[in-house]
Amino acid sequence: MKSVLILGAGNFGAMLARQMYEQGFEIMIVDARESLVNAVMPFVTDAQIGDCTNPNFLQTLGVDNYDLCVVTICENFQTSLETTSLLKDLGAKQVISRAKNEIQEKFLLRNGADEVVYPEKQVALRLATKYASEQILDFIQFDAGYSIYEMAVPRDWFGKTLLELDVRKKFDLNVISLRRDGQITMPNPRDPFQENDAVYVVGEVKNIRKCFHIK
Repeated sequence: MKSVLILGAGNFGAMLARQMYEQGFEIMIVDARESLVNAVMPFVTDAQIGDCTNPNFLQTLGVDNYDLCVVTICENFQTSLETTSLLKDLGAKQVISRAKNEIQEKFLLRNGADEVVYPEKQVALRLATKYASEQILDFIQFDAGYSIYEMAVPRDWFGKTLLELDVRKKFDLNVISLRRDGQITMPNPRDPFQENDAVYVVGEVKNIRKCFHIK
């Protein structure tokens, strides 16, 4: 069972705690506001009320014993930055910090964060991409170039097989899964595509857009 220290019990921290708790994580949550800590108590293993920028307080938590430390504080960036830096100084194994903009993201990475999450940017990107075309059902971004897209099979694919379409050779894409009638399976390269099929495709975004004729 993985252990997680969440610093900040605001909306994002509380939601993260609940989701992780439901997936079996052992969770300690910390916030200076007693009301927020009390509200999230049903979804955590333990909780503390305290100042995350106080090195003596953080040291009592044994941050180096946790598999993951997540700084979800967003109301005060100085507090988030100090907490991130202190966690690393105290030997935290992995620190993930929340940012509200790209400038915060850069400073957090420079001051000890191993990874930065930027929920507003990620949600905006997901919505903008998903609704750019009716064919795009969902997507996961790896980096600036590569992504997994869930795509509705275009009409000109109906009745054709992966072998016939040869998207790997033509577009340098891999079709990794097929969704048909609510079931996700490995695609059979000799099985013709049907109306209402969807595929999960991995590759460079520019090639995905070219293959599925997305402007």
